[in-house]
Amino acid sequence: MADAFLSHITDTLAQIDYEGLYKRERMITSPQGGEITVGGKQVINLCANNYLGLADHPALIEAATNAMGPKGFGMASVRFICGTQDIHRELEQRLANFLNKDDAILFAACFDANGGLFEPLLGPEDAIISDSLNHASIIDGVRLCKAKRYRYLNNDMNDLEAWLKQAREDGARHIMIATDGVFSMDGYLANLPKVRELADQYDAIVMVDDCHATGFMGPNGAGTPDHFGVDVEILTGTLGKALGGAIGGYIAGPQPVIDLLRQRARPYLFSNSLPPSIVAAGLEAIRLVEEGDMLRAQLFGNAKYWRAGLEKLGFDLLPGEHPIIPVMLGEAALAQEMASRLFDEGVYVSGFFFPVVPRGQARIRTQMNAALTKDELDRALAAFGKVGKELGVIE
Repeated sequence: MADAFLSHITDTLAQIDYEGLYKRERMITSPQGGEITVGGKQVINLCANNYLGLADHPALIEAATNAMGPKGFGMASVRFICGTQDIHRELEQRLANFLNKDDAILFAACFDANGGLFEPLLGPEDAIISDSLNHASIIDGVRLCKAKRYRYLNNDMNDLEAWLKQAREDGARHIMIATDGVFSMDGYLANLPKVRELADQYDAIVMVDDCHATGFMGPNGAGTPDHFGVDVEILTGTLGKALGGAIGGYIAGPQPVIDLLRQRARPYLFSNSLPPSIVAAGLEAIRLVEEGDMLRAQLFGNAKYWRAGLEKLGFDLLPGEHPIIPVMLGEAALAQEMASRLFDEGVYVSGFFFPVVPRGQARIRTQMNAALTKDELDRALAAFGKVGKELGVIE
């Protein structure tokens, strides 16, 4: 039976490869940055979530290094047993203040935060209405919850309202609307003003996963609610993107919500606490973000320049204002081939294809960050132009 099982798995892997859907990883031998070393080759990195360029920032490295002396290497425990240090609470309170919430709770990753959010807060008498393009972590978290589930078409406010009406007709006690703040495959922003309006109209609460926005969207860098000037009840996010790019997630919200999650959120209760070095670097990252107007200006200047350059070359882009700028290609094999040839030209990107995006909507998702220079962007545009013409993507 073991042989039959492994044979089945091998056949599945062969089919994934045959369909052009096999994901291959490249080994980076340098710190994350605007340019990185991969297999001894220096390449421009256009596919990291390193929006503010903080992943190799000297201040974060120093903070992480300095924390290990007095605080140790790891906590070797979960929070409620003996895994909470003063800096864990300091980071939670800093995050809460930054996001204008009562309190926050740390997780090993935002995947864990979203996985642990719904089940403690909602029961069979309640309802969750989730955007159809929400991150996999929200989908998995909702599956673990016994609340009734409804799914509305991506950013379709008429469909959202229809499901809100349905949930009320079905007798839902509490209704939670769950949405990404930024839909990461497309770079689209959730329509939070209308979501807020509908939530108020139907007495619902709003949960937003702001992983691709915290640190740089909005006048204070506090994410999509800050960008739109609206309030939402619950925010989840990560330290693993703009806030340093390491690991760690959080939930921020009303004090009773955070208090209950400390009692019942399973990923929190049964996972080791974040290492002190990560926590210390997270505190430093928030400080830099709070003083980061120049970094945000550089990021969005790069995004504007890059989008204009790709449009001039003739690439098919999804519209938007976010630093995620997808180049649409259609087929998975083409996306992989173009990514491979761009690497040969000194540009590191990844092809995105099913099941990460729908079949027939394969793309190269380019992402801007504040560490990229104009010279690097010009060299990358030249590479895109050359490879795009060779593959017949552009004329």
